[in-house]
Parts: sequence; structure tokens; C-alpha cells
Amino acid sequence: MSRGEVKKEKPATDVEASEKSVPTPSGWEWCRLTDTGEYINGLAFKPSDWCAEGLPIIRIQNLSGRNPEFNRTLGQFDRSVIVDPGDILVSWSATLDAYVWQGERGVLNQHIFRVEPSPCVDRAFLFWLLKWAIRDLARSDHAHGLVMSHINRGPFLAKPVLLPPLPEQARIVARVDELMRLCDSLEAKGRLEAEQHARLLGALLGTLTDVTTPEELAANWQRVAEHFDLLLDRPEAVDALEQAILQMAVRGLLVRQDPTEEPASRLLQAVRADRPGQIGNDVARVDRVSSPINEAETRFALPAGWTWARLSEISNVIVDCPHSTAKFVDAGLFLCLDTNSFKDGRLLPHKLRFVSQETFEERIARLRPEPGDLVFAREGSVGESLIIPPGTVCCLGQRVMLFRLSTRVSNEFVRLAITTRDFLDSLLSLHKGIGAKHVNVGDMRNAVVPIPPFREQQRILARVTELRRLCDALRHSLTSSQTTQTQLAEALVAEVAWASPQR
Repeated sequence: MSRGEVKKEKPATDVEASEKSVPTPSGWEWCRLTDTGEYINGLAFKPSDWCAEGLPIIRIQNLSGRNPEFNRTLGQFDRSVIVDPGDILVSWSATLDAYVWQGERGVLNQHIFRVEPSPCVDRAFLFWLLKWAIRDLARSDHAHGLVMSHINRGPFLAKPVLLPPLPEQARIVARVDELMRLCDSLEAKGRLEAEQHARLLGALLGTLTDVTTPEELAANWQRVAEHFDLLLDRPEAVDALEQAILQMAVRGLLVRQDPTEEPASRLLQAVRADRPGQIGNDVARVDRVSSPINEAETRFALPAGWTWARLSEISNVIVDCPHSTAKFVDAGLFLCLDTNSFKDGRLLPHKLRFVSQETFEERIARLRPEPGDLVFAREGSVGESLIIPPGTVCCLGQRVMLFRLSTRVSNEFVRLAITTRDFLDSLLSLHKGIGAKHVNVGDMRNAVVPIPPFREQQRILARVTELRRLCDALRHSLTSSQTTQTQLAEALVAEVAWASPQR
């Protein structure tokens, strides 16, 4: 029987540009899995090799917990196939996963790699990298087998991966450990109390929005998906997921970038070139000569082809509402948009208020709102926004402002960007402790938003629409379930004069 000597791998080929699916973060390097360590395959034991004593044979069943019992064998084996506690093992058949061995010293069976990390790779970081890599390959064409899945050695070791510097690997591992402790708490208790639930949900969803590459996103999403039923068990949790989706959208993590598309920097040049003159009744266009955007104003790294822009740079006009209370009428043709009129990008029919034609004319003296204009609530329900729908005749109420954006940018994408939590938090932080929450007009003019190439804006919006539709369906199912539970509870106690004690 083979003594299990280490198989020398062929030198890894360079990662081709076509294989680099995302921009390379500063200080990171592309390599192949084979560069991250030595990958030693196990031995093929026959039943005749088994005995009652000797080293335990570590099989896939022992890794997955399906069989805690060991077959054992006697003999002298190469050190490379001896497994010690703490070793990283990867099953490339059946379970397709990575493990840290916690059992007694044993000898490695076939269909499992024992991994010795390279000096440039943190052992704990490599473990999480391998968990992502093997599961990603399990969803690819490289996985095969009718009864159980297998992944061949070649495609596995040739998989391109991004490797950060060692200090950053350690920071990533520390963050993962923190999140996994929270996940362990979730598994132990089954259903967390509301505060714990919110903390865990926030931490896990935060990992989705803090990533810089699709690879990181896939790995972090896996941790969310593993606890999906417990995490997203209430409508407010779906709300948090939807906000995370918006954050990922404006960071370029929901769709692929197309390097052949015109970069957003060119788009901004075209916006400046076709700037209009006077807008309507004596309202001048926005002056796009603005101060350079400094690093402190940018909230995250942008994908290739994207750029930051101030709202004043991409707007033809920005106008504040009249600083007076409108005189409302019971009904009419002239809608007055105030902060109560819209929510989540939609008009609220039961909240609409109207004004007379005379009041309407007064309130559009500076600018008449048009379909496609972006209206933003800067006081009251701060952050709510609306794209004025086609056919809408309206004026501005109090506490709102209007942006007439360049046609070279998607008004819906810009609306999405200014409704993300980090955008609003950055604005509101400018006025902490100064009365009620509000946003100044000047701050909105100078606020910076990420701008992708125009076609990518459209792809992002289509993807967000699809995901939000799924969130709506999930939210509706949870609400319906809670309603049914409430009705059932009420029916069960309807005939009983009983009240539960306060806890």
C-alpha cells in the first residue's frame, strides 16, 4: 500500500485577465488555490486493511458527523497523510466542505485533502477561503456525479482566488470569529430575543455591505443563508435585508461590471457639456463648478468604471420648497407634495392633499415640478423620496426639495443612492443635537453619490426590482402567518375567561 508521499504539484500558471472577475483591491494579489498551500490527498484503504487497533482512518463520514466511529489500521505512514488536531481538511467528494479536525490523531482516507498553509497565508483565513472555494465549485460545471458530487483535483487547485496581505487576513478572521460566535448563539437558542436577533441580523447583513469583491459577498452570504429561516422570521428583518440589498446595489455588488462600457467619468463630462441655460420662470441652472471630492467624503471603494459625483454636478436644477404653509382644499386637480404624501418611492393615496389653482400658481412661481423630477423630504420623514409619476400635476409643500437631474443619469438610480442608510447617516451626522432631524439644502447640493456607467445603472435597477419583489413576497407571507397565528390564538381563547400573567 502507498505510504502517502506528497504529490508534487505542477507550478501554478498565472491568473489570466479574463479570470479576474473583479478589480484587485490595493495590496491584494490574484493566485490559484494551489499557491496557498500543500494539498495532500488521502489513501485508498480496503476492508482488509482495517483492524481493531492502530490509527483511526479519518473518512468523510467522520468529518460530517454522520459516523463518530472509526475504522483503524496498523502500519507506518508518511507524515503527510497523518492528521493532527487543528489540521485543515477538505472533502472533495460527497459533503464538499472544509473542516478543522478536532478529533484524535489519525490517517487520512481518500477523497479528503489535508492542507498545509503556505507562509503567506493565515491558517484560519485559509480555512474560510477553502469553505467558500469548495462550495462555489460545487455549484459550477466542475462538480459531477449522479449519486454524490465530486470535484476533481485539477479544477479545485486551479481555482483563481484573491489573497489579501497577512495583517488583513488576520483582521478578516477576527471579524468572522465574532460573527460565528453570534451564529453559535443563534443555533443554541433556536430563536433569539428581539435585541439579540437585531444584533445578529445587523452584524451578518453588515458583512454583506462591507465586502469589496463578489467572492467575499458569496462567502458572507453563505453564513446568512445557513440561518435564513431563523434570521428572516419577521417583517422587520426583511426590511433590514432590503436595506442591505440597496447598500450592495450602490456599491456595485449586485451585477457584473462590463469593462467595454463607457466609464462614468465620461458620462459626467457629457453632463457638463450639455448643461441647459435658464430653467422655467427665472430659475437658473445649477452651477456645476464645485469643490473637488476629498477622500473623507467617500464612504467606500468604487468598482472600476464608477465615479463619485456631487448631486449639484448631475442636476440641472435644485430648488427648495416655498417657505410657507400651503392653503389646502378638500379635493381638486392640483396635488401638493409634502413629506406625508409619499413613502418608499410611492404616492400614498390616503395621504394626498390638494390646493386651489390660485395657490398652485403661487407655489410654482420659481419652478413647476415635472414628471421625472426627484422630490426629497429634508425634514419630518427625512430621506423619503419620490420620482414624480407621469401625468402628475403638482406643486411643492413644506419640508421637501426638488432635483431635476440630467437625462444622462438614471433618476431612479440616484433616488436609490440617496435612500441608503449610510448616505442618510452621513447627512444627518452633520446636524447632531440641533433640534429635530433635518437636512440642509446646501448639504444636499454638496452630497456625493456613486455613479456607475449608464447601462450598469439600468442593470442594477432591474436586479434591485427583482430582489425587492421577492422581499415583498416574503414580507407578505410572514405578515399573513402572523395574522393567522393571531386569529387562531383568539379563536382558542374566545370561550375562556383567562388572562396570562404579565412576565
